[in-house]
Amino acid sequence: MRNRNHLEELESQTLAPYAAFSAQSKGRMYPEKEHDYRTAFQRDRDRIVHTSAFRRLEYKTQVFVNHEGDYYRTRLTHSLEVAQIGRTIARALGVNENLAEAICLAHDLGHTPFGHSGQDIMAKLMKDHGGFEHNKQSFRIVTVLEKPYPQFPGLNLTYEVLEGITKHASEYDMPDGNLFVKEGYPCIEAQIGNFADEIAYNNHDIDDGLQSGLLKLEELKNIEIWQTNYEKVKNQHNNLSDKQIRRIMVKSIINQLVTDLITYTTSQIQNLNIKTIDDVRKHGKDLVGFSPEIKKMNTQLKRFLFDKLYRHYRVERMAEKAQRVISQLFKAYTDNPKILPSQFLDEYDQSESFERIVCDYIAGMTDRYALDEYAKLFDPHSKV
Repeated sequence: MRNRNHLEELESQTLAPYAAFSAQSKGRMYPEKEHDYRTAFQRDRDRIVHTSAFRRLEYKTQVFVNHEGDYYRTRLTHSLEVAQIGRTIARALGVNENLAEAICLAHDLGHTPFGHSGQDIMAKLMKDHGGFEHNKQSFRIVTVLEKPYPQFPGLNLTYEVLEGITKHASEYDMPDGNLFVKEGYPCIEAQIGNFADEIAYNNHDIDDGLQSGLLKLEELKNIEIWQTNYEKVKNQHNNLSDKQIRRIMVKSIINQLVTDLITYTTSQIQNLNIKTIDDVRKHGKDLVGFSPEIKKMNTQLKRFLFDKLYRHYRVERMAEKAQRVISQLFKAYTDNPKILPSQFLDEYDQSESFERIVCDYIAGMTDRYALDEYAKLFDPHSKV
């Protein structure tokens, strides 16, 4: 049997010297016996997948609310796609795939229902009560709110995974100043998670936008990265349907972005003389990234999506509806705490503000649960 020691030895033999090695993790907040046949980062990945927060991502909005159709990405399918891209990049760069995957799978755990519009209204509602930001909420979920173990709160993940979840190691306070010391820039695997997320959502939002009819193929002809790949696809294939073009194009653009990221990051590692993970933490600003040419193309694509998809009147209508649902639920719960489920309230101690408790409850909802709650509270004909 290949036990943990064997897997750790494989890491030491095969990973680049600047990777995050499982055996050299900065550890966990609460001491635990190591697993017999899983590395620390493999164990973290599995803990994330088994959370209720991860399962709820199936019914949380990416761009289109769940009831819009079964085809569109959800936060769950998006997270899986991010993890696959993250693993590919990590493998090519010779860093820790398992750590990159764990970070990618956890990166959206803290999102509210209804996507970014839900986050925006929640941040506004919590402005005077400690604020709200989905990376911080993801961190809160894995350190406080998920409670599968009687020995400690949260999942007791390693420092490196927590660092990746918060995205920027210097921005947020870690819960234990002795164990989780913040220093320098995040490890390469954490930086990979950021770019894998961006590559996934840009291209899959193109796919969903075209499928929905909110975007048109002819609108993309002025987007350089699209047109460059379109010419290649057209030269290789004849008589493709719009559906086939869409799928091949998304695949082609993802491949171009991932390839460029790997190539440019490799050159950065060489130029900055990165030899160890300590070098990454000292000199890791913009270590992982796109070449200037591709960065410019990707920025143009992001602006196009913002103008043509995220600000499309139908998406704006969904956002308006989402903000109304969340704001009225928040007001109803804070005005009358008795309408919150008692079993949910019982899990909190007196140190938490009631607004934070309500925020946790709403942020954990799926789209359909939030809509059902809204109907129960405000539709006189709905059962409560």
